[in-house]
Amino acid sequence: MRISLVGPTYPYRGGIAHHTTLLYKALREKHDVQFVSYKRQYPSWLFPGTSDKDPSAEALRAHGVKFLVDSLNPITWIQAAREIVRFQPDLLVLPWWVVFWAPFYLVLTTWMRLFSSTRIVFLCHNVVEHESSFSKRMITRITLSRADSIVTQSNLESKKAKRFLGENFSVITGFHPTYAPLAVELIDHARAVQKFNLQGNVLLFFGFVRPYKGLDVLLDAMPAVLAARDVTLLVVGEFWKDKNIYLEQISTLGIGKHVRLVDKYVSNEFLPWYFAAADIVVQPYRSASGSGVSQLAYGFGKPVVATNVGNLSEVIQDGENGLLVPPSNPDELAKALIASLKETMLSHLLLKAQETKKSFSWDKLVTLICDSDGSHA
Repeated sequence: MRISLVGPTYPYRGGIAHHTTLLYKALREKHDVQFVSYKRQYPSWLFPGTSDKDPSAEALRAHGVKFLVDSLNPITWIQAAREIVRFQPDLLVLPWWVVFWAPFYLVLTTWMRLFSSTRIVFLCHNVVEHESSFSKRMITRITLSRADSIVTQSNLESKKAKRFLGENFSVITGFHPTYAPLAVELIDHARAVQKFNLQGNVLLFFGFVRPYKGLDVLLDAMPAVLAARDVTLLVVGEFWKDKNIYLEQISTLGIGKHVRLVDKYVSNEFLPWYFAAADIVVQPYRSASGSGVSQLAYGFGKPVVATNVGNLSEVIQDGENGLLVPPSNPDELAKALIASLKETMLSHLLLKAQETKKSFSWDKLVTLICDSDGSHA
């Protein structure tokens, strides 16, 4: 099959770029694939981090990429569309995660409808943005409806898509594969703990710090956890809003000696070190539509303690590869963290986490996408 894939890849950073690159590599195993990416992704005023470029010395790279699309230049959208039509793909795969790309996608899909018979599939990281509005939801509905099918990464998102686009729309339920391909270097836990000079058991909160991710709830749970165990909370990721809110909370709770903040984007070569240092990865989310951090954790063989929101329960099996608790409940979160760190339970969770990374393969997702002909509607 001839497939065109559009999306971010190196030199751009982040989970969507990694996901799209790994998908490209998996697609190329069995298909003839054209990969179109961006000359410019986001304007600087829109991106909340320090940069949208990947600083990794050991970057996840894709070969044969055509960097054609400038997000702010519609002429390049037409040029990219013409290039894709010339390739004559059987299938066009478009990742969907933010409304920002809707204008480009609307131009691209219109061009494809006019000048090709290519089947169009949106691969939805989340059907609707985490912090959405009425206008964004309307634009999302208009854009996604241009596809022949959409592929989601959870049952919850499929149900949301059906409500959003209509029961007769072709929605295929997929899954979020693990990031096991990033775990190329296996680092000893004790060595990583020593490198970062951490004390006791290590809890890892990883990724961009945004309000819906509930870091404040985890901080509120820490005094109870510390009363039972010697623990260090390692918070690794850029803060999208005022970090001082969390610093004040840490100071008020008197847990400063047990919390380490690493306010930066983590390059690929340091990624294995932080996950190697962790005993447990914590996702105290208030809401969730994807499981990128969960699958990153399982890619490194680490169990997850998370809130039972969104699709997290589709990946995290309570009492097996992790523990689930109600959202916005520091007391229940503390109890789960204390339980997860008991020697017998931790050994069991670690074993099951290692097994989990074999269950969510990129090959299986590729098969779902390539078979997304509407027969699954």
